Amino acid sequence: MSISATASPSAAAPSVAQHASPLVMRVIGACALAHLVNDLIQAVLPSIYPMLKANYGLTFAQVGLITLTFQLTASLLQPWVGYHTDRHPKPWLLPVGSLCTLVGILLLAFVGSFPAILLASGLVGIGSSTFHPEASRIARLASGGRYGLAQSTFQVGGNAGTAFGPLLAAAIVIPYGQGHVAWFGVFAVFAIGVLYGLSRWYRNHLNLFKLKSGGVATHGLSKQRVIGALVVLALLVFSKYFYMSSLTSYFTFFLIEKFDISIASSQLYLFLFLGAVAAGTFFGGPIGDRIGRKKVIWFSILGAAPFTLMLPYVDLFWTSVLSVIIGFILASAFSAIVVFAQELVPGNVGMIAGIFFGLMFGFGGIGGALLGYMADIHGIEYVFRLCAFLPLLGVLTVLLPSTKGV
Repeated sequence: MSISATASPSAAAPSVAQHASPLVMRVIGACALAHLVNDLIQAVLPSIYPMLKANYGLTFAQVGLITLTFQLTASLLQPWVGYHTDRHPKPWLLPVGSLCTLVGILLLAFVGSFPAILLASGLVGIGSSTFHPEASRIARLASGGRYGLAQSTFQVGGNAGTAFGPLLAAAIVIPYGQGHVAWFGVFAVFAIGVLYGLSRWYRNHLNLFKLKSGGVATHGLSKQRVIGALVVLALLVFSKYFYMSSLTSYFTFFLIEKFDISIASSQLYLFLFLGAVAAGTFFGGPIGDRIGRKKVIWFSILGAAPFTLMLPYVDLFWTSVLSVIIGFILASAFSAIVVFAQELVPGNVGMIAGIFFGLMFGFGGIGGALLGYMADIHGIEYVFRLCAFLPLLGVLTVLLPSTKGV
């Protein structure tokens, strides 16, 4: 691996952007691969919710608390990790965080009580909170200026892992029992190796990392306008991930209750939805580089609304079709939102990544807990009818500033 250690960032960026060095692409690919494994392991948890619910006699509210515990630990630490490592890079955090994930997934395989499930979920969440800010920064460093492409490639790895998680859980865990969750520890060990290699590359190229690289804002916006734009972006993430939480946590329950299909079959439909999420993420970043991120956000958030409003009222075939369309459209926004925010606050790449990945997990966790409570009272179909209106919040995109490059 050799990027010239003496090249200035301004010289390195055009070179990378123009020549797409295999080295840089390997680094971005390794970030995406590690993200795939990280999120694949995370996806095991909601995939085995029906089994945990049956084994331990859990209510929907308790299922929601599992989601809340995982996603709050995954979200609360991320902005702090990002803020601190923006100023004091810590390459070793990557393999150490994956080690925490390994401990959590092994604990989940052998727990025998609800509190122990919460502890295991929290450990997996802590591993995630150390991974996202650092790995996102490495992907941006290796981007050669193609930030949307780098962010979407990185993010699609996570979406692919989230998609394959339920499929592997249906094949490995559901037929054979909770103890077989331990097999996912093999993936965690593999991730530790990949992240160790990435941490070495990062450490050897810290000269490319400047605490305030590009720190002089060029968008011409006042501080108040920047803060307002960040709040709007956070609300858009809320509308996206609160709705996404209803599908990732409760789509299987919805399908089983409404259409009387098996748990294994419901996992396949969840896989289709999550696969569409991965595809939408991949295309959203490069398109944002070309046509502008605000246009992608408009299409992604608000464009899903007609389909979410129809989903609770159609048959099984159209439910699967609409879930794929919704997943693709909604997912195309996230890379654009993150890069938009990073360009609003230059020099704080890790903090912004931590905040927005943290918001993603936090809103998903709160949504999971609240929606589980509502499902206990009103039924799972009511939850899906209510959540269908969330994408309409995408109209807030009109409040985002129009600036050069975004």
